[in-house]
Amino acid sequence: MLLCGVDEAGRGPLCGPVVTAAVILDPENPIVGLADSKKLSEKRRERLAIEIKEKALAWCIAEASVDEIDRLNILHATMLAMQRAVAGLSRVPDKVLVDGNRCPRFDMPCEAIVKGDSLVQEISAASILAKTARDAMLLELDKRYPQYGLAGHKGYPTPAHLAALRAHGACEIYRKSFAPVHNIIANPPLWTEDDGS
Repeated sequence: MLLCGVDEAGRGPLCGPVVTAAVILDPENPIVGLADSKKLSEKRRERLAIEIKEKALAWCIAEASVDEIDRLNILHATMLAMQRAVAGLSRVPDKVLVDGNRCPRFDMPCEAIVKGDSLVQEISAASILAKTARDAMLLELDKRYPQYGLAGHKGYPTPAHLAALRAHGACEIYRKSFAPVHNIIANPPLWTEDDGS
């Protein structure tokens, strides 16, 4: 039976897409050290991501955009991105295992597993691919928008991030439906660095 693990990265941040991954592992080609991506060091995640891409029978990374998050809400955008990841696989799985307590609609059986990223190797692998892919995206966004410090906090609502958001306002990469961003848009800063004040 071909089992596919699915997980997401980036539901909580204030900016950027939500990223999902779907992975079908090869039982003949095991990968040592798979675990919830949040419990692994960045270097370990990067090494495992390369190994997963080399050894898995199939894998796909997908996303839902900031516009889709704002239009659908974060839950439904995440479900859409998960559907895209499974649809993008080069092989059709017999069953899908999703981290969490909800399954998107698929054409095959699906089971939601709470803490699945720690319990199921296929979901662990998906969590690693989703996390490393999203972190890479945030590093690219940081180059374009260095004023927000995205390389450090990856878009999560840390005190430093919220302070930068208040100082510079929210640009197009921000999720306007998220309360901290919405509140800053409703009450913009009284000055900006480039207005000559």
